[in-house]
Amino acid sequence: MYTHEDLARLQAQSLKMQGWIRRQTFSPANEKTLRRFSSWEVAELIFRINQSTFRGKLAAEPHLPLGEVEEDGRQRWFSLDEVNELRRRIRINRKSLMPWRPQGKRAFRAAIANFKGGAGKSTVALHFAHAAALDGYRVLVVDFDPQATLSHSMGLTDVGEDHTVWGIMARDLERETDRMNAVARGAESGTALPQRKLPASIRDMGLGMLRPADFIKPTAWSTIDIVPSCANAAFVEFASAQYRHLNPEWTFFGAVSRFLDSLADDAYDLILFDCPPAIGYQSMNAVFAADMLYIPSGPGYWEYDSTTSFIGQLSEALEDLSHGFENFPTGKIRLPKAFADIRFLMTRFEPSNELHQAMYGAFKQVFGEHMAEHPIELTRAVEQSGRFLSSIYEIDYREMTRGTWRRARATFDQAYEEFKSRLVAAWDKLEGEA
Repeated sequence: MYTHEDLARLQAQSLKMQGWIRRQTFSPANEKTLRRFSSWEVAELIFRINQSTFRGKLAAEPHLPLGEVEEDGRQRWFSLDEVNELRRRIRINRKSLMPWRPQGKRAFRAAIANFKGGAGKSTVALHFAHAAALDGYRVLVVDFDPQATLSHSMGLTDVGEDHTVWGIMARDLERETDRMNAVARGAESGTALPQRKLPASIRDMGLGMLRPADFIKPTAWSTIDIVPSCANAAFVEFASAQYRHLNPEWTFFGAVSRFLDSLADDAYDLILFDCPPAIGYQSMNAVFAADMLYIPSGPGYWEYDSTTSFIGQLSEALEDLSHGFENFPTGKIRLPKAFADIRFLMTRFEPSNELHQAMYGAFKQVFGEHMAEHPIELTRAVEQSGRFLSSIYEIDYREMTRGTWRRARATFDQAYEEFKSRLVAAWDKLEGEA
């Protein structure tokens, strides 16, 4: 027979292995660091210009960042900050290298969601965030998943639950309740309800006084920030049910949207949500805050079945909330919830696998124009990057053959470019609602 003591012993063994993996991945100080990028990468893969053109620009303008030179003098290596400085200052044929962004618009928000664990949600979120950062965008990622895979991959391993999405929701409950109680009739629906009181256990946490910046943490990538998650954040599903009982008028699904609305419009360019494998209080917050819904799925039948169930249950949940809160102000959220785009993305795809080809064809037949044209292929380099909590963009191509690394990067580059094309098409049309 086994007890909690056996579970604790097994966890201790697992923590030792976890520590070893982090030592292999992070710096000696147990902090994740970002590698430098070679002049070949910067020219051809990031700026997409000829190497000779890039070298000519560096030679002609000595005040530009020059990076660090290899001992043999053959290659220069640049930090991300140096890459972005070069991007701001270099012009090719009088054209800027800065990425397109519509004037006067807030950051574009995309939720990456599905039921199925292992569908690749965190992998897609991680790679899209890194690809966007290399593209010159400023990115905020919000980890809604208590498994915290994305947070760990970003280098955050010691996170308190009060600084996760759970803390944002508890803060929102307190602030929204105070705002509602200040309304003359006590209820924004027009119904005379008593003043809502929150217990000291919530007030005493002091979350209502925290600033948005208190929830946002930096990462090893200077242009990527994160609202992290942790295992204890799973408590939000239980706590939120209690919170709704304390204030039934609280539009719980708008907490994260209101939080993001409080940020300056130009604070970030792209905000990505990594959702948990369930429909609950956290995932509904992500969905209601999102402009675009990206649904990754593996190439198996059961994953197709799970995806079908997910969109069905999500549809029902969105309809229920639209009818249940139609009389309550929800900030910039409009009911029923509408998305600028909905896309399905196949992951772990093997082009030579006939079953995978057949399943992609089935997805394409069912979802039509909503199906992404470029699935994310499964390669050895992709498997290696996931095993060590890194994206393919973080792996130095000298650790494998350049061809292997380029093939792995190409599959994410294509998926990201397609994602960006949908983002660009919808971004300029945003009207300010979530």
